[in-house]
Amino acid sequence: MASLQQVIFRLDHEEYGLNIMQVNGIEKYQEVVKVPNAPKYIEGIINLRGEVLPIYSLRKKFNLELKEVNDDTKIIVVNTNDMMIGFVVDSVTEILQIEDDTIEPAPKIVTGVNRKYIKSVAKQEGRMIILIDIDLIVSDEEKAELEEVVVEA
Repeated sequence: MASLQQVIFRLDHEEYGLNIMQVNGIEKYQEVVKVPNAPKYIEGIINLRGEVLPIYSLRKKFNLELKEVNDDTKIIVVNTNDMMIGFVVDSVTEILQIEDDTIEPAPKIVTGVNRKYIKSVAKQEGRMIILIDIDLIVSDEEKAELEEVVVEA
């Protein structure tokens, strides 16, 4: 039986999973430098070990209420569409091995997150974990805007 290793994170009260193969690291939240005229979902940029990294707000992308940064807030650094991006999340809770037989297609009616980002839903011991497709979160247009933000910085 095959399984997927997922980085589990929280936004509000929901749990989401990202394929660990696309995650380059999990960083403590650090102050973000705002970039003028950046798209609304871009928090800004950070200097991560000498590399300028655009920081993307999943809360804004998913139309969730904004929340104050706290000690649990993390930046998940991912490689998507040949670009390194940091996603701000409320917290990272665990790395979880999810068996294929616990994964189901996303229901037709999914609240909150735009359905196209959702690959499937995993049922784990009474929990529902929304597995998202990181490559579909950042559209080609947004990728071009992100690259522009990095170049301007």
